[in-house]
Amino acid sequence: MTATQTDALEVVNLDRVFDVSAPFLNRLLYRQGRSYLHAVNDVSFEVPRGGCLSLVGESGCGKSTVAKLVTGLYLPSGGECRFAPGKAGAPLSAQMIFQDPYASLNPRWRVKNIIAEPLRELKLRRNDAEIQDRVGELLGIVGLNVADGDKFPHEFSGGQRQRISIARALASEPEFLVCDEPTSALDVSVQAQILNLMRRLQDELGLTYLFISHDLSVVRHMSDRIAVMYLGRIVEQADTEVLFADPKHPYTRLLLETIPDVNDPNRNREIVAGEVPSPLAPPSGCTFHPRCPLAQDRCGSERPQLRQMPDGACVACHFA
Repeated sequence: MTATQTDALEVVNLDRVFDVSAPFLNRLLYRQGRSYLHAVNDVSFEVPRGGCLSLVGESGCGKSTVAKLVTGLYLPSGGECRFAPGKAGAPLSAQMIFQDPYASLNPRWRVKNIIAEPLRELKLRRNDAEIQDRVGELLGIVGLNVADGDKFPHEFSGGQRQRISIARALASEPEFLVCDEPTSALDVSVQAQILNLMRRLQDELGLTYLFISHDLSVVRHMSDRIAVMYLGRIVEQADTEVLFADPKHPYTRLLLETIPDVNDPNRNREIVAGEVPSPLAPPSGCTFHPRCPLAQDRCGSERPQLRQMPDGACVACHFA
């Protein structure tokens, strides 16, 4: 895949390495060397303007680290994130919706102050009256009442807190939202409400999403394109319907097998043995080969590169 003028974000060969070594004295006493965790390894993708790309994978695959690299919360060890020009030729403004609405809101602040903070810090409104008018408008956009601004976060349900988080993210008038598993801490019935709200806001405000999730059934509702990650690398990337109709990587098929099917609850499922290897000591070659039903000798020694297929999908598998 190559970036185009219609892309809002281009991520190029992104790397992030963490030093997870024991303290110096421990290493000296036990004669240990330094330990490094390669959380993100040579990741590249594009997010089209006004679209939604989802990063999917099991816990620990590096998708949340990518989200924090894109928003600048982490600095990359290599590669870069390029935002396309937005309004008036300036780079696109980006904000993040965090996973846990219980932890991401200040419990000591009233909701109106939480939402007003970006407006004050970025000087997006001229005075307090305009700020309060905008806060009330944002609360209405996410389905809350103006009176809710006088309450504290603990007075709301999980779904309502996530609506507050979305209102806060929208306060700075961003064009790009990074959504780090925004529904994983919510009940299933509430998840649908938040996803529908996000789809409506995308259409009404022309937003672009980078959506992070471990649940393929969720991202199918949100995404134009899906990238599947395993141990810090993208192993498959395709348009949403192409990926669901014809998954090519064995790991993608494993993830799809975990989605319940109400029409066929007792269907035969492919059982994949083994657990996710430690990212501190990933397998050689294809990192999925210890769990892969298609694995051959080549897989343990040669790392497959992403290659494009005739239907536009990209897959990193020798035998796809």
